[in-house]
Amino acid sequence: MAALRSTFLLGLGCLAVLSGCGEEKPTEPQRPRVQVQQAAATEFAAAVTLTGDIQPRVQTDLSFRVSGKIIERKVDVGDRVTARQVLARLDPKDLQTALESANAEVFAAQARVTQASAAFVRQQKLLPKGYTSRSEYDSAEAALRSSQSALKAAQAQQANAREQLSYTALIADAAGVITARQAEVGQVVQATVPIYSLARDGERDAVFNVYESLLIDPPKDRSITVSLLDNPKIQTQGKVREVTPTVSADSGTVQVKVALQSLPDGMELGSVVSATASPPGKASIALPWSALTKNLSSPAVWVVGEDEKVSLQNVKVARYLTGKVIISEGLDSGQRVVVAGGQLLHPGMQVEIAEAKKP
Repeated sequence: MAALRSTFLLGLGCLAVLSGCGEEKPTEPQRPRVQVQQAAATEFAAAVTLTGDIQPRVQTDLSFRVSGKIIERKVDVGDRVTARQVLARLDPKDLQTALESANAEVFAAQARVTQASAAFVRQQKLLPKGYTSRSEYDSAEAALRSSQSALKAAQAQQANAREQLSYTALIADAAGVITARQAEVGQVVQATVPIYSLARDGERDAVFNVYESLLIDPPKDRSITVSLLDNPKIQTQGKVREVTPTVSADSGTVQVKVALQSLPDGMELGSVVSATASPPGKASIALPWSALTKNLSSPAVWVVGEDEKVSLQNVKVARYLTGKVIISEGLDSGQRVVVAGGQLLHPGMQVEIAEAKKP
C-alpha cells in the first residue's frame, strides 16, 4: 500500500513539471545599449593662426657695374645707410690707367685739331690771292674736320673711362637698411654680382606662407590684425595686398603679403609676427571622437532609425579638433548618431537607447 502511494505522488510531481515546462515562453534576445546624440547643424569657421615676419615693400640687390677686387667694405648687415652713401670700393688701378690713357689721347687729338685749324686758316688767306689751289684748300678743310671728329671720339672715350672709374665705388641708391652681404674684402667679383641687399625705407609688409587649401574660401573681410609674437599686445592692422599665383615646390605653400597701415614701436624689420584669419562659416555638425568609425576606407557613423535599428552612414570630416570632429557632409540635422556603445554593432541591428546626450 505504501509503495502504491509513493508511485502515485511521483507521477503527480512529473505531471506538474511537464505542465510548467509547457507554459514557459522563449526569452527575447538582449539588445545592445547605446548612447546617441541628435545631430544639430551650426555655422563653423575654424580660425587659423599664421606666423610670418616683417619684410620691406621694396628690396634691391646692390652690385658693382664693373669687375674687380674689393679693397674696402664700409657697412655691414643691419647698418642703416643714406642715399648716395658709399658702401664698398674696388681696386681702381686698372681703370685709373685706362683713364690716363684716354686723357693722353684727348691731348693728342687737341694738338692735331690745333695744327689742322692753323693750316686751314692759312689756306683761307692764300686762296683769294691765288697763292694756293682749290684742292689744297679742300684738303686742309677735310683734315681739320677729321681731326675735330677724332677729338670728339677721344673725349667720348675719356668720359667713358672716367665713368667706369666712378663705378669702383658702390653707392646706395636710396636710404634703408642692409639686410644681407654676399662678398668680403679681397674677393674678386664680376659685374652685376650682388654685394649687398638693401631694404628701402618706406612701407612694410607682413609676409606669411599659407597652405593653398586655406585660400579656397578666403575671408570676406581682408583686414587682418597682426601682432608681435613675443609681445601680442603690440598690434597693428593690415590688408591682404598680394597672393602669389604659384605654389612653392618645396613647402607646398603660397606667399601672402599683408600691407601694414603702420609700424608700431617694437615691430621692426625682420620681427616675427602672427595673424589670425577666420574663413567664412559653413553649416557643419560637431560630434565627439567616439562617434566616428569607418566603412572600409571612408569615415562613417552609426545612425539610429525610427525602428531603433542602426545603419552605417558615410560622412565627410571637415576638421579634426581636440575631443571632437566637424562633419561637413553626410548627416542631416535631427538624425540620431551613436556616440557610445557602437563597437559591436552591425547594420540592421536593433538597439536600446540609453539617456540621450545633448549636442
